[in-house]
Amino acid sequence: MPRLTRGSQKATVKREAKEEDEDVKDMDSKPAKPIARTAAKRKAADSQQDAEEPLEQQKNKKQRKTKAQIKAEEEAMVLAERTAVSSLTRAMYIGAHVSAAGGVQNSVTNAVHIGANSFALFLKSQRKWANPPLTPESQAGFVSQCKQHHYHANEHVLPHGSYLVNLAQADAEKAKQAYDSFVDDLARCEQLGIRLYNFHPGSTGGDTKAAAIGRIAAQLNKAHKATKTVVTVLENMAGSGNVVGSTWQDLRDIIALVEDKARVGVCIDTCHAFAAGYDLRSPEAFKETMDSFNDIVGAKYLKAFHLNDSKAPLNSNRDLHANIGTGFLGLRAFHNVMNHPDFQHKPMVLETPIERKTPDGKTVEDKQVWADEIKLLESLVGMDPDTKEFARLEAELQDKGAEERRRIQEQVDKKATKGVKKKRGSKVKKEETSDEESG
Repeated sequence: MPRLTRGSQKATVKREAKEEDEDVKDMDSKPAKPIARTAAKRKAADSQQDAEEPLEQQKNKKQRKTKAQIKAEEEAMVLAERTAVSSLTRAMYIGAHVSAAGGVQNSVTNAVHIGANSFALFLKSQRKWANPPLTPESQAGFVSQCKQHHYHANEHVLPHGSYLVNLAQADAEKAKQAYDSFVDDLARCEQLGIRLYNFHPGSTGGDTKAAAIGRIAAQLNKAHKATKTVVTVLENMAGSGNVVGSTWQDLRDIIALVEDKARVGVCIDTCHAFAAGYDLRSPEAFKETMDSFNDIVGAKYLKAFHLNDSKAPLNSNRDLHANIGTGFLGLRAFHNVMNHPDFQHKPMVLETPIERKTPDGKTVEDKQVWADEIKLLESLVGMDPDTKEFARLEAELQDKGAEERRRIQEQVDKKATKGVKKKRGSKVKKEETSDEESG
């Protein structure tokens, strides 16, 4: 797939304050347009402007720009134009989990930045318990930005809950702390006009799964009574340790105990499902997996998706996200997802890795990755998977992730071998003990 041009580099990003003001006016008068010119158009305009200016003036302008200004201008550039969903053969709303740093209103412009038609965000810091309330400016800014850029917050915005929160917590004090943070997020959703709220079910903490599920449902029932409209969306998990939610049965059992069924749903994470043993790769396996979800949980509860490939193989219980098409799931799995008619109109959010190393060894985020993956997924809608073009793209992406898949497969195989040896050792020891007792 041809890569979208990122646009001007730092040294060539030059714009006058007057030109910025004109762009803002244009955005106000034409709200359907992106928040900024595309990188390619900006580069052309900058080059023309530079050619018309004396060399000394160009040097002075470069000196006037601070690093912060250059970074802000780079982040304002649109990496990909948003696709009109009506132009796709199926209404797939694809986006990514974007930053809300500096205020939730910034998540909207960050979504536009990558050409997203849906998006996720954290409503507050997910690294600490105490957070200040939403400011009126952030609330108003989010609502107005969504309106300006035609995002329906009640349909295609999917906030992610804090990783600190465990609704299955048995300790009374910690359970209250978790609940307070959880219900605070639901209140923020209602302030912003957001209807769906995604969260991880929780961990048993060593208790029985049935007891943990009971506590999760009890906390949800309490939170639903304290709020009015938000649908609490359970995310399926990869199946490691004491985590609840790696099976359709876990999700079904939680929902069964929720009193207001209209206030609960499920978000399927493709990586988590695959790691937990649910195959999505072939059309036949995909149908079997989704039929089992519909039979056990119920199609009406499916509200959203997290789109991630998997660095780890099927049933590995490893939560390792890979870029689309580069992992063990592969491109065909996402073709299955993008062409399923029942998945239309739901938020589909990328959580794929975007970190890369610079020549000097620093790790930076490259949001162009998400912009390209959104276009890739949109291109799969209506595509014939039996064409040479699909086969070429599939092979290219698999080749890109081959080394990482090999590395993780070796880890999985090594762990499995250790597990078998340990099991055999325990069996031998048990037999020797039994022989000694009988002797």
